[in-house]
Amino acid sequence: MNNDHCLLSERVCLPLMSLVRPELRLLPLTQTVWYMPTGLDPWNQLLGQAPGHYTRLYDIPVNQSPPMPEVHWPDQTPLPVDGSLRERLNHWLTLVQRGEVLTSYRVFLGLMEDVPNRREVLAQLAFAGLIDVQDRMLHNRSYTTGHKSYRARATIELGEALGWESAHSVLYAGVPDMAVGPRWYSTYEMGCNIVQNLLDGRDQELLRQDAPLTPAEEAMLIDAIVRQREPSVIEALVALLKAGRGARRILDAIQVASAQVILETGHPNNFSMAQHGFEYCNTLGWFYDTFEHPHRLKLLFVAASFINRAAEHQANTPDNGPRAITPPPGTESLSSGQMLARLDEALLALRPDEAVGLTAAYLKGGFDRAALLRLLATAACKLGNDPHNQELGLCLLEDYLHSTATDRDRLLLASAKHTAGHRKYGDPLEAYRRFAEAFDLDGR
Repeated sequence: MNNDHCLLSERVCLPLMSLVRPELRLLPLTQTVWYMPTGLDPWNQLLGQAPGHYTRLYDIPVNQSPPMPEVHWPDQTPLPVDGSLRERLNHWLTLVQRGEVLTSYRVFLGLMEDVPNRREVLAQLAFAGLIDVQDRMLHNRSYTTGHKSYRARATIELGEALGWESAHSVLYAGVPDMAVGPRWYSTYEMGCNIVQNLLDGRDQELLRQDAPLTPAEEAMLIDAIVRQREPSVIEALVALLKAGRGARRILDAIQVASAQVILETGHPNNFSMAQHGFEYCNTLGWFYDTFEHPHRLKLLFVAASFINRAAEHQANTPDNGPRAITPPPGTESLSSGQMLARLDEALLALRPDEAVGLTAAYLKGGFDRAALLRLLATAACKLGNDPHNQELGLCLLEDYLHSTATDRDRLLLASAKHTAGHRKYGDPLEAYRRFAEAFDLDGR
């Protein structure tokens, strides 16, 4: 199964239940279930032998009855290994990096049986995903786009929600693919070398810093990431860390830069790199807030380079570029309720520039932001047929709620832009309409 999108959507069901309107709390889960048949057997989809997500994505005709879905990696039993915890974690990571899918999965199952150290094991799972990011985007076709880290997070959060005693199937869905190719570690290697050579290997000392960025520093970093080349980005990060700025605070600014890349995306087919870049930053923020992994500082450079490459990719792809944010005429006379109604209409009618303009006008009007977040979350859930996208909409809202960045409102603008603008499949409102009919919601 295309378990990435299914797993990611299942994970996001948990927080979205509390963000959407109460009568729609089961809609995120409904979107996940609705999508699952489309995610079956992706390899045969790519070969044109079975219908689903990839045949509609690439417009591949299917002129036969599909074969039964195939199990490519059979489930396994735990394989205990000897050594200290650090040695065992590094042994597992080495197996992943070598692409030894089944052995690495067996060793991980064995590590999970070490209950007192389970948190460190889960941190290493997330870390293995976060270090695996492709080293280029423009004119490239082989990507990881951070997806292994999103899968790892989904595995961890779903397992914790279910209880690990009942979550073997979640591990089976999430862990083996960590070692599946392609695997890209060169950007993480760059982060390692910078921390060692330019920051004297002072990971732990620098991670204890918590000073915020000034507005000028934040603007400088965003400009470097979105408009300049990678060496300038590295220099900016090193300078901020040497000046005592907190790594987590710096990440908040990187997220704003990533939101700007989304805002400068034009054609619906062009959102992939922009949206995955933001999700990587979101996942790294969760990693910082959830675990105290000793190597997390290096990932700051991975995130900034990821967004810098996404910005370069978007700038050199037709139909993208900076757009003026202009509220539609007459919005200044609207009440907050009227403006939200107009925004809801623009989002569901897939008018991204109008949705961004209305969101900006609402923010400028000083209206209730909780109502705005609920509407944005609800719209992200209503638009289905690939529920990975409801997760992406949530990521922007989630980070807005945690961000210390001066320009964090840009995350809300990007949420509106992404929900209305990203590529849709089939009738994106079909699942929502069926849900509304089944629960007698009259399309509300």
